[in-house]
Amino acid sequence: MDEQNIPIDINNNKLLDWLVSRRHVTKDWQNSILQVREKINNAIQDMPAHEGIIKLLSGQHINYFHCLKIIEILKETEADSKNLFGRYGSQRMKDWQQIVSMYQKDNIYLAEAAQILIRNVSYEIPSLKKQVAKLEQSQTDAEKKIKDYSKNEALALKEFNTSCEQLGITGKNIKSELIQLLGELPKIYENAAGKIKLVKPAIELYLAFNQYLSGKDTGVEVLPLLRFVAEKGNPTTYEYTYGEKPLKIELEEDTLEKNSESEEQIDFGDNEIDFGENPDFELEESKIDWGTPSTDEEFEIVEHTDVDLSLEESGIVVEKSGMDGGVARGSEALTVLDNPKMRDQVINELLELDSFLKMRLFELSNDSDILAMSQMQNAPTMLQMQTVESITSMSDCVNVALAELMNKRTLHLHNIKHSPKYVDILTANLKQKLTLTERMRQSIGVLKEQIEKYQSEIKNFEPAIRLLIEKTKQLQKEVQQDISKRYKGRVVNIVGGVNML
Repeated sequence: MDEQNIPIDINNNKLLDWLVSRRHVTKDWQNSILQVREKINNAIQDMPAHEGIIKLLSGQHINYFHCLKIIEILKETEADSKNLFGRYGSQRMKDWQQIVSMYQKDNIYLAEAAQILIRNVSYEIPSLKKQVAKLEQSQTDAEKKIKDYSKNEALALKEFNTSCEQLGITGKNIKSELIQLLGELPKIYENAAGKIKLVKPAIELYLAFNQYLSGKDTGVEVLPLLRFVAEKGNPTTYEYTYGEKPLKIELEEDTLEKNSESEEQIDFGDNEIDFGENPDFELEESKIDWGTPSTDEEFEIVEHTDVDLSLEESGIVVEKSGMDGGVARGSEALTVLDNPKMRDQVINELLELDSFLKMRLFELSNDSDILAMSQMQNAPTMLQMQTVESITSMSDCVNVALAELMNKRTLHLHNIKHSPKYVDILTANLKQKLTLTERMRQSIGVLKEQIEKYQSEIKNFEPAIRLLIEKTKQLQKEVQQDISKRYKGRVVNIVGGVNML
């Protein structure tokens, strides 16, 4: 095969070593290039205003091939300085001709061009691309964060709106709105008491069941408070405690200022019973006259004038016109369902009743439970007549009552009334969701600004990379042509160069 047709392939990274090994350039070429660079820096200071020159000098390292083009331009701009012998008298032309001459000595221009190619291909262009890739990754990360922040913002806002909807407030003035809601509690308790009244059949079944199993009346012990509410509704704690209505109810002015329920005691007043001057009196049986029974079988009570006893001053309350009791204060003035302790007891008794019904439902649904069936053979008719449908209906009534007492809104309002700390905590939690929403919005705004900055920097890098690749390709082509001339026009390929980027 003709050697002339065999291409010369040179690896870009090995180009300078290849030129030195084939004695096209010397090893100490860098010592000479410093003088050339200094001469170029001085020559650049005095250049004619020409578009071609401006383009050559803008944003790139001046090399030997640029110098040749500058001389071609100067032949036009400095034509007036040309003498009869064809030489230019212009100092500009002389300076650039000298620079080219210095470049050509020992082919140092070829070594410099090889070094520029290696640096551009191996470092400059990859470095710029890495910076662009880093900016693109930062942009991707920012966009991902925006999605996460938007999701968190929407979630926090949804939770806030859901909580406000459950509480029945707009969320504009949270604490004030929460306190205003307390006026709805009496109506809520009234509705709950109405639901509890529907539980009466289940209570009666539970009482009958306990009485049958124990063989004695356990009515006083079983679900006492629940039975009371089912019968009476939602009266004061005083009425449940003492079995009579109070004559007067003194409510706390602001229960939100109380952190815990205070212990209340029965108040008999400051007066004491006056037994007269002689406390050691004795009532003689002979002095008590019980009167004589009349034909209507009534008794006449004769007052004893010797005993100075004032009932009004003593604080003893006498029944008047069917009105019973005294003054209900503190926790005793609260209704049963409004009293935290009593309310918990009602809920516990409802849960106890619900557990009983579920067990009965299981037993009735399990046909193989022969033992349970045999135990019910001698049971009262009420117990034997129960079916899966009737027990299910009772269980549903119990669950409705529990749901009325234990739904989130009722729990919130109940806790708000009886704990100022709870109001602050609930308000803080709701405000925290709003704060989180606002913080997410601000973070999203910052990220969007960063994305715009990244995009702007990427746009600035992209033309610079394209220009550098273009100039590097041009330099690669010029070096290939220069080497080809040295080998009688053989094709020279600098492989692994800019075309691989």
